[in-house]
Amino acid sequence: MRVRRSERGAGLPETAIVMMALLLFMFGVIDFGRGLYTYSFVANAARQGARWAIVRGSQSCTNSNNNLSGCNAKQSDVVAYVQSLSNGATDPSQIGVTPTWTACGNAPGCVVSVKVTYPFKMLGPLTGTLNMSSTSQMVISQ
Repeated sequence: MRVRRSERGAGLPETAIVMMALLLFMFGVIDFGRGLYTYSFVANAARQGARWAIVRGSQSCTNSNNNLSGCNAKQSDVVAYVQSLSNGATDPSQIGVTPTWTACGNAPGCVVSVKVTYPFKMLGPLTGTLNMSSTSQMVISQ
């Protein structure tokens, strides 16, 4: 069977179009996965920051056997701790941390709220920045 010359190379433009669509889809899936991973990190960092603050309340160091460092935690202590949780996929200097205590302060029974924000930069077909944030609240027990 003889191929007509007018049909030679017709597969090249079709392949280019399909490959472009496939690559856009693939990079979109990768970026979506990165976004989910980053949001998971932000949510976990908020929870870990709140937990770190509640176990370091104003009365947590009264026991002589207590080996906690950073007792009677302050805002700067919580910020430093949460930023230290960065594991390489996030930039520690870009992590925003806002710890707040209720009006009763850092005493047992008071509530600690830690809000963590992070600007996620998309790399795939959609470019831009998504500001991810999560808040965690816990009650100081000691």
